[in-house]
Amino acid sequence: MIRALHLEESTGNDASYFEMPHVLLVLDQFPRTLGGGERIVLKLADLLPKYGYRVSILTFSADPASAGLQSPPCSVYLLPLQRTYDLTAMRGSFELRKFLREQKIRIVQTFFESSDLWAGFVTKAMSGAKLIWSRRDMGILRTGKHHAAYRLMARAPDRVFAVSEQVRQHCIDVDGINPSRVQTIYNGLDLADWSSISQAAKHAGEALVTTVGNIRRVKGHDVFIRAAASVAAQFPKATFSIAGDVLEPDYFAELQVLVRDLKLSDRFRFAGGVKNLREHLSLADIFVLPSRSEGFSNAIVEAMAASLPVVATNVGGNSEAVQNGVSGVIVPPEDPDALAAAIVDLLSDPAKARQMGVEGKRSVAKKFTTEAMMTQITRVYGSLLRR
Repeated sequence: MIRALHLEESTGNDASYFEMPHVLLVLDQFPRTLGGGERIVLKLADLLPKYGYRVSILTFSADPASAGLQSPPCSVYLLPLQRTYDLTAMRGSFELRKFLREQKIRIVQTFFESSDLWAGFVTKAMSGAKLIWSRRDMGILRTGKHHAAYRLMARAPDRVFAVSEQVRQHCIDVDGINPSRVQTIYNGLDLADWSSISQAAKHAGEALVTTVGNIRRVKGHDVFIRAAASVAAQFPKATFSIAGDVLEPDYFAELQVLVRDLKLSDRFRFAGGVKNLREHLSLADIFVLPSRSEGFSNAIVEAMAASLPVVATNVGGNSEAVQNGVSGVIVPPEDPDALAAAIVDLLSDPAKARQMGVEGKRSVAKKFTTEAMMTQITRVYGSLLRR
């Protein structure tokens, strides 16, 4: 029932590789367009062997055209699962138990609801592997059954990695998890990849305000467009863009109509899924994140690494990434007027905007590096295995 979608290349006679503690990263799906969760799984799979851990990935669904299946950094397995409570799921639980034993899995780290709950239950009930939940949001995709199940399984995970302090508190307050088991670990990036970023030269008054995020209502792109209409009236040479793949076509159609109705067609561009994010951000002057809900935004950290001032809504971990008044501006969600006012303030004072960009990059170097993230993760791994 479990089949390999990709097998890692043989490491020859390097027996030490196969003696490393084996970590299984479990996620609900590999969709055609990857989100932040899928990207962090691939990043962990690439980095963990450098820290002494062998890695495999297990998913319940995979689009054959998914970018996650194009040269993944480790073996990827598929356990087809549509429901977690039918006969197929019961058979799947025995398949997973067998897999965990045969592969000598020491740690199972799960992402998203079905992985947390179903794979987490099988791991704790049928194996001796340690269980870690990776919590990346404030439960925006949960149903009532999910809420109940998380509370029932509050004692199951040996650790919970929360992507921000806000998410950590949600795990404690809403899911009832013991605070000692929940640890905040921010997403990290390699600043060396961003060292050559330089802003594009522009004529006086020209500026690009951009946001990056797949087209979904939760990202608040409609709020950004309404704010852009106000900004455009005061800055005739300002332009605006949204970079991201379309995940909700109906919402995308609404956004296109809104751009047309607000007479922004010649000032607003939908850039689609950009292949080179660093190049895209090098063209911008201000980064905006108008989300209605977030766990912790990778896009904010990337924008700060590109030395851009950030205007973000006060949801999830945004205010933990952006220091209000120092590296950017935090505004209320669902408030296009406040968003517009913050953008206007930065466009009116380019020196202030540049200084915020400098402070943002400095903040990334202190708190949001790959090294900091991996040090925390592997420290927990080591602690659990010693126990």
